[in-house]
Amino acid sequence: MTALASYERLRSRLHLALGLNAIVITAEFIGGFLLDSMGLMSDAGHNLVDQGSLFLALYAHLLTARPASATRTFGYHRAGVIAAFLNSFVLLLTALGITLVGLKRLLHPVTVDGGWMMAIAALSFAANLSIALLLQHGAKDDLNIRSAFWHMLGDAWVSLGVVVSGGAILLTGWTILDPLISLLVVGAILHGAWPLFKESLDVLLESTPPTISPTHIAAMIESIPGVKNVHDLHIWAVEPRLIILTCHVLVDGDDEVLTNALLHTIRDRVSSGFGIHHMTIQMGTHCCEPDTVHCDLSKLPARNQPVESLAHPHHH
Repeated sequence: MTALASYERLRSRLHLALGLNAIVITAEFIGGFLLDSMGLMSDAGHNLVDQGSLFLALYAHLLTARPASATRTFGYHRAGVIAAFLNSFVLLLTALGITLVGLKRLLHPVTVDGGWMMAIAALSFAANLSIALLLQHGAKDDLNIRSAFWHMLGDAWVSLGVVVSGGAILLTGWTILDPLISLLVVGAILHGAWPLFKESLDVLLESTPPTISPTHIAAMIESIPGVKNVHDLHIWAVEPRLIILTCHVLVDGDDEVLTNALLHTIRDRVSSGFGIHHMTIQMGTHCCEPDTVHCDLSKLPARNQPVESLAHPHHH
């Protein structure tokens, strides 16, 4: 199978997965509302985590075929980050709402039809498992698709838990199991939404990626013979896979050949040691603004990060 055929096949599978999951979410929300089942409605909320994951997976997949432009020199990488931030924020609010209603139901239980609850959750389980199987092949070589695959597979087991809850209600009549299951699903939502929210917020704030220490990079560059000082150092991510570095490097002398060799050495060290491949380095023999904090990295607070985590470069 050619690369183009493989690309088109995976894209169609992602579209199909999104459609199936949208049907599941709608069915569970409507069923949960009509049956007064917090378990079903919270499972629908959990499915939204995976819908966001699938949307982002599809977006990233389509992005590989879209070039940058004069007005979008970095392409559309940040659109996915914004979508992830908004999606995760809404999901955190959803989790809060489910928790409040679930706690209220624990204090004042409501009768739930366990049979219908089982039927709708079983439909959700079958659909989620089918989506996971659709993505299984693409997950072998694509980290993005692999993440979506594991999200859907995990959601299938959550739906199976709601099936078990419905069966237990049928056998025992313990309607309190319904809000208890909803609180367990809240935990699953938080597990998926909080890391996505935190990572997307860090990217939007142009924070230094957590696996990288600016002070370690500056120290490594300054250890190269011929380098006097590193300043105006900035490291950020356009999106998690595209890390950018810019800095000014003070060097001894103004020999052009020596400076070019030094530049290549610095780029090779940063690329191999820290996994940063997109960088802009300005060489100079003096600092243009010696009184600003950017010209002295020692004035910046060091990142509290163990050196061991830097021993293994993070490749993108």
